[in-house]
Amino acid sequence: MGVVVRSVLWGSAVGFVLMGALMTIGVTATAKSTDSVGISIAAVIISGVMMGGVPGSLIGLVIGLIRRSINRPRPPVPYFPLAPQQPYDMWSEQVERCAESARRVSAAVQTVPKSAAKDWLQRISEQLTKELDDVRGIAQLGRALGAVDQQHPVYQRLLKAAHDFKQFENQVGRVALQMFDHPELDDARTHLEMLEKQLPQLST
Repeated sequence: MGVVVRSVLWGSAVGFVLMGALMTIGVTATAKSTDSVGISIAAVIISGVMMGGVPGSLIGLVIGLIRRSINRPRPPVPYFPLAPQQPYDMWSEQVERCAESARRVSAAVQTVPKSAAKDWLQRISEQLTKELDDVRGIAQLGRALGAVDQQHPVYQRLLKAAHDFKQFENQVGRVALQMFDHPELDDARTHLEMLEKQLPQLST
């Protein structure tokens, strides 16, 4: 038997008993000797049902619904396993700085007007991207040695490479800006030669 049905029955019974008791007291106090006992009992029962049982049933229904909602088992909260946290890697941070500079250099070259000078600058950009292999090699060396101190010579070497990549990025930006006004190869030759000479020094 459900909790709602039990609550309705209890409410109806309690209401009937209370109202029946009140009506019995009232009928006994006001009854005359000539009144029929059967009529008095019928009046008590009808009044108990109508004025006690029915309202008690409604109150029991409300209480039963509340109790059922409280006791109703809640659906389990879905479990979403947390993604494993990657440990901080000081080497990857510097490698990414170099890679970001290489990406920005490549994007800057694409904005330069088409010319022989741009083709030369494109080759320089591709060479810079190849330098990333040396940078990754430095980082791998640091990991292999288990170095965690930022003062370690391998980390300082990687830090210098990140600095050089950034400096080279800035220089490419200045040369690219000049090539907007003077895209001819003769005008840009000096700047391109300067950039090309600096490339081998990035990972040394």
